[in-house]
Amino acid sequence: MNLPALLLIVARLLLPGWGTDYEHAKETARQENKYILLNFSGSDWCGPCIRMHDEVFGSDAFKQVAGNNLVLLNADFPRLKKNQLSKEQQKQNEHLADLYNQKGSFPLTVLLSADGKVVKEWAGFPAGGAGQFVNEVKAACHAGF
Repeated sequence: MNLPALLLIVARLLLPGWGTDYEHAKETARQENKYILLNFSGSDWCGPCIRMHDEVFGSDAFKQVAGNNLVLLNADFPRLKKNQLSKEQQKQNEHLADLYNQKGSFPLTVLLSADGKVVKEWAGFPAGGAGQFVNEVKAACHAGF
């Protein structure tokens, strides 16, 4: 195995990743005393969603806050046939939308307690960019359960 491939594997193990299972996210959040950050996205059609994942969720500052405070959960709604999710995943994402995104906003990011209660939400791409968003997430997390 070459060094770049090894570094990529190590980085993926150390950095927080986005899950897709709501019940697992709640259980992990309970066990680790963390919040859940739920992001509704359209990965293959929503420009602001793609930008959010690249510029905000891809930032070092976000990764640090996420690693310490968050269980990351993505509810994706792709449109292209080649990107379609399993029927089970589609059903779960639709259930999450019924609970937390009844207006159908994309992107919508929701900070949840481990038991699924809404703490704070952000609609659209943050006007203040990654820095402002990270500061708001950090402040909400430090405000306590």
